[in-house]
Amino acid sequence: MSGSQAPSAPLAGWQRLVHGPLAHWAQQRPDAIAIDDGQQRIRFAHLHAAVQQHAQALEAQNAPHTRLLDASQPPAALITDFLATNASGRCAALGDRAWSPAQQAQAQQWIDALAATPRSDDHGDAALQPFYIGFTSGSTGLPKGFRRHHQSWSESFRVCVDSFGQAANSCVMAPGSLSHSLFLFGAVQGIWTGGGTQLQPRFSASQCLATLRQQATPCLVAVPSQLLVMLQLAERRALAPITSLALLMISGARWMRQHTPALQALFPNARIVEFYGASEASFIAWMDAHADTAPQVVGRPFSNVQLQIRDARLQPLPHGEVGTIWLRSPMLFTDYVGAQADATAALRDGEWLSVRDMGSLDAQGMLTLVGREKRMIVTQGKNLFPEEVEAVLCEHPRVAAASVHGVDDALRGKQVWVALQLRDDTPTLPAQAPLQPLADAALARELAEWCRSRLEAHKCPRRWFSAAPWPQTASGKTDHPRLAQWLAAALPSADKTA
Repeated sequence: MSGSQAPSAPLAGWQRLVHGPLAHWAQQRPDAIAIDDGQQRIRFAHLHAAVQQHAQALEAQNAPHTRLLDASQPPAALITDFLATNASGRCAALGDRAWSPAQQAQAQQWIDALAATPRSDDHGDAALQPFYIGFTSGSTGLPKGFRRHHQSWSESFRVCVDSFGQAANSCVMAPGSLSHSLFLFGAVQGIWTGGGTQLQPRFSASQCLATLRQQATPCLVAVPSQLLVMLQLAERRALAPITSLALLMISGARWMRQHTPALQALFPNARIVEFYGASEASFIAWMDAHADTAPQVVGRPFSNVQLQIRDARLQPLPHGEVGTIWLRSPMLFTDYVGAQADATAALRDGEWLSVRDMGSLDAQGMLTLVGREKRMIVTQGKNLFPEEVEAVLCEHPRVAAASVHGVDDALRGKQVWVALQLRDDTPTLPAQAPLQPLADAALARELAEWCRSRLEAHKCPRRWFSAAPWPQTASGKTDHPRLAQWLAAALPSADKTA
């Protein structure tokens, strides 16, 4: 199913609100499926009626201006609750169903502390009113809340359709928890464009592939870890190619491009797009996926994004020099929720924002992402970005995931150690010791040579460990802080300073 082509800028007034197009599609496509979560199918007319009824109930109850939604609801009910909260002029906060009671209580405390009045700098523009608070993993173990206004997403929907064409304007498969902003974004995009959305309360590779094949869903939004599981399942079952997929959008983590040919074979008619973004920034840059593209290249900026590479004094750097990535766009977040001034917080300079990523721009405007500022390691007097080493290791056929860390060394400043998830690993290590030295000495030598042939000497790991089960965040990314804790806990103090 597909909606009408969304226009280029400027958006109509009703399109500038995240929930705004729902009334339009309820009139134009009343019987089209708006939401299918595998349990129920809701048509646009019925969804609009349910949203309006719920919004009126919130008004009658004089509900708070910001609501923390029940993340355990079925996907269709959660989307209805989310849109109704927006339609009533309120802001919807959405946490994680896996939160501990302490995390839930902390998030509620932050939300209760928010002022119930609109922001003073929005000049009465409804599109600049907050509509959503999402949460990412904070460096302190508490969730980090980020608040967004309508325009930050309506502009993201617009530029997505403008960049990727009709397939981005069609039914979107968002196969993951709506607590993850990427999947919530994909789901709401399908409603905003009129194409509808296919949802899963929890990711299932077999169900996702079956739905793509049976429902002919043209657009898929996924993170790399999901795609790798789908590729493994398709190979194991010798599944036939799925020809109905027209657009695959990959984000959430670095895509391991050596798997692109297998992905193209599974989805032969799909345009495969990687995009680089952040919770605080939405879309930043994008490119069509190619197996031979250098792993650190992330593409050119979207049409409504301006980029600068700056030094520590905030001065722009010439093409090719590495510095902090700064951007300006209409898709930036509003602010953080709660007292969360830590080393991972975004930086502001007037209209410009940085999420503390480091990179460079070439003369053609292509952005290279070298790594996160907070993860940079200084070893032998030189800067090392773990992401570069991890990307090289993940190109090895035995390595599924890698996490590089710097350990104190009196001679070098930091010594480079790495934890690995091997493709043939099974989670058999005891829970009290999830990280152990790599037992396969031959493999350690092979990996060391693999790195020496591809990296400068100071970037090559000196110690090798395996971790099983591999720790991941709620969004499917490697949990580097947890692996760092395991390293610190597992190693004798003499090793840490040797």
